[in-house]
Formats: sequence, structure tokens, C-alpha cells
Amino acid sequence: MNVVEVNDLRKDFFMGEARICVLKGINFKIKEGEVVSLMGESGSGKTTLLNVLGGLMRPTSGNIFICDRSLNLLDEDELCNFRRKKLGFIFQSFNLIPHFSALDNVAYPLIYSKIKRLERIERATEILSKLGLSDRIHHKPSELSGGQQQRVSIARALINNPKIIFADEPTGNLDSKNAEDILEVIDDINKAFNTTFIIVTHSHEVSLHMDKVINIKDGLII
Repeated sequence: MNVVEVNDLRKDFFMGEARICVLKGINFKIKEGEVVSLMGESGSGKTTLLNVLGGLMRPTSGNIFICDRSLNLLDEDELCNFRRKKLGFIFQSFNLIPHFSALDNVAYPLIYSKIKRLERIERATEILSKLGLSDRIHHKPSELSGGQQQRVSIARALINNPKIIFADEPTGNLDSKNAEDILEVIDDINKAFNTTFIIVTHSHEVSLHMDKVINIKDGLII
């Protein structure tokens, strides 16, 4: 079963009257449970593609189907609700709330699902424990290592049981040991829950862990 299908996807940006064509007609499919990397040099369009696939940015033209839903047909409220229920996001810079504990950072997205605080805390505690952070749940981001912060961001991405997790350079700010640990966590999650991962990277070492590699150059798949 395909969870992602992209047809003739294009994305343009405008600087004054100048049009910059970033994505120039992208086509591909991703099956449920695959771990896929979007690879390319800086400026190739891979992060723009990730943002469009994740519903964080509208395409200029083309069609995107995620979990059998056409993102093109969703209004902003529907798209926000779809992201919350079906998608998770992991960022290179972690994007944790500095004055929140690890526990509160992970539990926070559940507020928008109107889940009561006790259940939010129970679910966040369980996920953090599974990721080896049971003794760090009350620590703030500044009190955690880079690898621990990335585990917290992974836990946050998992809290709503998403079908797909989008990750933008998830090992980019980590040393080689922590990067390898995070890739093992991703592999474990994929095997345990059949979660699909779409990972932006420029690292060939990261790509070796993938089921499929989509190479992008100048806005095109090569």
C-alpha cells in the first residue's frame, strides 16, 4: 500500500518579479513502512519537498496524496487537523520549548487533541521511557545532551501515533555516536510500529540505513 504518491509536483518562489523554480516536476511513490531518504546538496530542493509533503507549504501545482487523502483538496483547518492525526515531525535543531521539561515538551501536542492532562502525562512518560529517558523526564532541554534532546523530539513526534514521520537532517547536529544511536531508534520504531519515515539528509552514511533513496538535484529526481 502506498502512503505517499506525488504527481508532477512543482513549487515556485517569487523574489520581486523573479520566479525561482525550486521543484520542477517531481513524481514518486512511497509504500507503508518504508524508511526513505531525500538526498541532495544544499539548494537541491529536498527541504522544500519535505515541507510540501508534510503540508507545511502549499505546492504551486501537481498532486500530493498522503494516506489516500489529497492534500490539495484540504483547506487550512482540515490540513492542520490531518497533520496532527497522521504526521509527525523531527527537526535538526530539535525545536523544543526551552522552559518546558522533556515530559511537558512531549505531552504538549496532545493538548490540541483535547486529551486530559493525566493521560497526556502517562503517554509521554511511556514513550520517553521506551526511548531510554525515564531518568530525564523532568529535565529541561538545556540540561540534556544533543542526543537526548533529539530523542525527546522523536518522542514528541510519536505522541499522536502518526502514520508518517518527516525528519529534516535529524542527525545533522549530532556527533557520529549519537547519530548512529538516533538511526537505531528510528529503525526500532519502524520495525515496532511499521511507521513510515521520510528523512532529508545529505549524508551517505545515513542513506545506508534507508530502504529507498530519492536523489534530488536542481529540483528534479535523478
